[in-house]
Amino acid sequence: MAQVTLTDVTKVYPGGVMAVDRITLAIEDRQLIVLVGPSGCGKSTTLRMVAGLEDLTSGTISIAGRVVNDAPPKDRDIAMVFQNYALYPHMTVYKNMAFSLKLRRRELGLSKADIDRKVRGAAALLGIEELLERKPKALSGGQRQRVAVGRAIVREPKAFLFDEPLSNLDAKLRVEMRSEIKRLQRRLATTTIYVTHDQEEAMTLGDRVVVMKDGVVQQDAPPLEIYERPVNRFVASFVGTPPMSFVDGRISGRNGDLAFEHGGLRWPLAGPLAAGAAHGDGGMVMGIRPDAFVLRPPDDGSRPAPVRMKVTLVEPLGDRKDVYMTTSGGVPVVGRVDSRERVREGDEIDMFVDMQRVHLFEPGEYGRNVSIGATGSDGR
Repeated sequence: MAQVTLTDVTKVYPGGVMAVDRITLAIEDRQLIVLVGPSGCGKSTTLRMVAGLEDLTSGTISIAGRVVNDAPPKDRDIAMVFQNYALYPHMTVYKNMAFSLKLRRRELGLSKADIDRKVRGAAALLGIEELLERKPKALSGGQRQRVAVGRAIVREPKAFLFDEPLSNLDAKLRVEMRSEIKRLQRRLATTTIYVTHDQEEAMTLGDRVVVMKDGVVQQDAPPLEIYERPVNRFVASFVGTPPMSFVDGRISGRNGDLAFEHGGLRWPLAGPLAAGAAHGDGGMVMGIRPDAFVLRPPDDGSRPAPVRMKVTLVEPLGDRKDVYMTTSGGVPVVGRVDSRERVREGDEIDMFVDMQRVHLFEPGEYGRNVSIGATGSDGR
């Protein structure tokens, strides 16, 4: 197993297109790290540079302490699982899994018995022993994905690389497969870099989540920290379903007390919110997660004022339901309430905001989260 380290890695395509901008990451031995972000953010390009499928413009990549910038993919001791499975259609499952080992049998000192043991061991681990004599066209999408993973496992590499491996599967199978991948990674204890555009997949899989945008790492932290302490507005908006709602306003002081004002409403600020707001220049954006909207005043002694809302859409989710609303100023927001609450489309309701669970951001797409004392600028 091995640590994978990226230091100031940059990729610029012809025409001056900056795909990856000075990324520095250290993926520890046996750790599963997830690169996540919208399309075009540079996550797959980063993975392909680690794999040796893309050249670096500048920077350094090392695997197990060895710089691999100029090493071809076959000499990096990594195994990659692609989105499209990349199975040989004319070969059986057994031959697909054994192919890379047969190519390097002399180099690795493997006998036919060694290869057979590795293939059958990986098949047993993935529960596909009965599929070994089938060809890919006779397999379902989930079975093909297991074969692709098995082909990587038999190589016993220093690191696994996954490039959006579940994108072609239906929703139910994606949930099942990501659980299998996580259990498998824990069992094999292999350093793993996983790329996805699905933030829910990233949050459930990763020991660490790296959120990217425009080729830049916006935040690198454990999943819960990404959710509870987003460093800027982009991260806050990208992580979470439904996404965080944002309300533009300003900070005002009255009798020594700070408050956030929006559309004639005034929310008192205390603790970290007040401390962060004190360093703002007046204009500020309040970020509110769906579960910070409540139908009854929070039992914390804050006694916030109710906010009048117009309900525009209700989405039932079983035990909970998402309520889409607009404020009196026409700002769209979304809350999540118990499904037994009598809230219907077209209703006008009073909502309360739990001020212990909101965030304050500086204006702009990458506005800094001042309520957590984040340092740095806009992540660029």
